[in-house]
Amino acid sequence: MTKLGTETCRTLGINGLGRIGKLALWLEVAGRRFDRIVVNTGRQVGQGLDDLLHYIAHDSTYGSLSRWLYGHRGGPGAMPPEPLIEVVDQAGRDGSQHTVRIDGVEVRLLTRQRDPHEIGWVEHGVRVVADTTGRFRDPTAPSGTPGGSLQGHLEAGAQVVVASSPFKLNSSSRRPPDDSVMLIYGINHEAFDPTRHCLVSAASCTTTALAHMILPLLAHELTHRMLTASMSTIHAATNSQSVLDTVPKAGARDQRKTRSVLNNIILTSTNAAQALEQVLPEIATIGFLADSVRVPIPTASLIILNCTFQSKLDAHGSSLINRDTINRIFTEHARSITSGIQFTDRQNVSTDMVGEQAAVVIEGAETHARTGFTRVDLDELGLPRELLGDRHEIEVPVTHLKLFGWYDNELGSYTRRMCELIHHIADRIG
Repeated sequence: MTKLGTETCRTLGINGLGRIGKLALWLEVAGRRFDRIVVNTGRQVGQGLDDLLHYIAHDSTYGSLSRWLYGHRGGPGAMPPEPLIEVVDQAGRDGSQHTVRIDGVEVRLLTRQRDPHEIGWVEHGVRVVADTTGRFRDPTAPSGTPGGSLQGHLEAGAQVVVASSPFKLNSSSRRPPDDSVMLIYGINHEAFDPTRHCLVSAASCTTTALAHMILPLLAHELTHRMLTASMSTIHAATNSQSVLDTVPKAGARDQRKTRSVLNNIILTSTNAAQALEQVLPEIATIGFLADSVRVPIPTASLIILNCTFQSKLDAHGSSLINRDTINRIFTEHARSITSGIQFTDRQNVSTDMVGEQAAVVIEGAETHARTGFTRVDLDELGLPRELLGDRHEIEVPVTHLKLFGWYDNELGSYTRRMCELIHHIADRIG
């Protein structure tokens, strides 16, 4: 906590101003949970401050910040201030720090230091930092690592760092250190321990949506015994792809990422399955599979989830796991305040989901479930014959479920959940 005048002030730090950093700034300006926001761009932008402010105020996917905050209608009390962004201090002491007010919220813009340990968060009263660069992913990398590290933020004065990407260990260690944890708001955010955790991964956009689809199934008595599961995400383009075909870098394994994002459907991989195990450990016993298909749209993605369950039958021999049952599970779960789920029985397309605030929107009209019988050869189980009697095989009812979930992989689903996680952490550390 710092002092702004004579009042207690909560200050949030944001490192990086790419897609997630910029949209996090939008959400925090709108939500007013922090009195001050300090944004580190790590470099000069364009020809100066005006170009940086223009970038903040406009977005090709979501429109202008003013329109996003205030909409097209509203009386005099709902109109944005003029100007929406007011410059308070254009240069700071050394020309690398600017202070502005965005819709009345004080925002400091730092434009010099790229290495986290040189940013000096302590000088600005920042205790929680959102690192949205995607560059620093190894929680074991010490401060002073060439190019920077998450640990560097701690040396610069931060108490907790929230990374907008899954951890990726570059060392021989197969598990993150005890002071780091992966959390998704609405799934396992209560696991945050302010006495122990200082590095937090907010997972990824796909893992966030997927976890919200899986959790209601694991929590329900009919579907908690999942036999197998897999998912494919039909995913919007990201800045990791090439606009036009480029020459692959030396040692590149996936040549498809260098093909034009404008012209192609591109098969690629996702670490959502491995990350899911960190927030829902029971998934580890299922053998979850995941893949991704990139498509040329700016945002709004779709998860196609396939699961199989050993079924219970009713008195008429019909499975208790069916379309109506599944849709009812998600409808009931959506009523929870922190569920993050929205259920719809309408027929949607991807643009309907741009800006949608839910972690995932279940497309109930496309829920499919079908039950069949699989034959189990008892002789192959290696059980004592006296336990089996004369039986050599049995038939087991198995239900296959196909479920569709939409998510706005940039603003609505992912960045909003990350900001909610940040609020929870800030409240816990006081």
